[in-house]
Amino acid sequence: MKKRIIGILGAALMLVCMSAPTFAAASAEEQQTEAITEAAVIPPSPTVYPAEVRASEENGVARLEKVYYLTVRDDPAAIPTEDFDREGRHYTLLDVLKTDMSETDVKDYAEVITLESATKDVGEIIKVLEPELEVVTEDGYNGLLKPDYTTINVEVAGYKTSSWTVSAKRTYPNLSDADISLLPKSIEDSGRTLTLADVDWQDAGTDYVDGDPLAVRYTAVATYTGTATSRNATGYTVTVDYKGEVSKTSCDTIIYTAVFSSTDAPQTEQPRQSAEPLDEAGEEVTKAAGEAPASSFNARLLLIPVGVAALGAAGYFGRKGYKHYINKKRGYE
Repeated sequence: MKKRIIGILGAALMLVCMSAPTFAAASAEEQQTEAITEAAVIPPSPTVYPAEVRASEENGVARLEKVYYLTVRDDPAAIPTEDFDREGRHYTLLDVLKTDMSETDVKDYAEVITLESATKDVGEIIKVLEPELEVVTEDGYNGLLKPDYTTINVEVAGYKTSSWTVSAKRTYPNLSDADISLLPKSIEDSGRTLTLADVDWQDAGTDYVDGDPLAVRYTAVATYTGTATSRNATGYTVTVDYKGEVSKTSCDTIIYTAVFSSTDAPQTEQPRQSAEPLDEAGEEVTKAAGEAPASSFNARLLLIPVGVAALGAAGYFGRKGYKHYINKKRGYE
């Protein structure tokens, strides 16, 4: 009878121990799901990183200053300004300070621009000039220049020569004879030299001899011809000065300082509450890789009342068996 009771108690304890890991397995799946969810919402890393971090504390207020070195071409909006936790404190942005370390040298500059024009009219030339000119010098200066109209100079780029025939007439009256030798062979007209080309003779006076008319005076109408030439400009070359200020940056660094503050007191680290089972020496039992952590529900607590009941039953039946043995020894039934 005693052996049967002990066997029943052992089977009950085995069922309790086999059912306990069910809670731990379910808890492991939930924790794995939470870990995956947290990993999915981790924000991306900032695009810029501080070159220096300075910490200070005064009157219970802690401050962190993150220093960034950017160029004039960088966008300061990339500097992280969100709240964050560090060493048990929660920090909030106070301000972003800007220190311009860039250095720029400025000087006056002029550049002569040459262009071709079909006219020498300055008013028409101004219409075709560019209102601004962007320049980059050999030594690294750059800027915008504007034309100085008082410096416009126009020169003929080239000539072409053309020619044509001109003529003039001269009248010579009261000549004694219709003789071409009595006429000049060339004349000057409008600065040109013309030569005799043709003569029209006319009677200027008539005498009668034996009743017949006889010319005694002549008028000559002479035609002179020659060649006239002219030289015309084929185009014009225009020069004009563009003037203005140019600059060169020798240092393009801008320092940005993000100032964060915190009034939270640093949290002290609480002693670790181990949920791992302990061995006989009081050390935590290390689980194998992939084994689910123990559930907060300790199934072994069920063994306490079962064990008490088992001990009571063993004592009861053990005492009764012992009395039966003594009575039999003494000769009693």
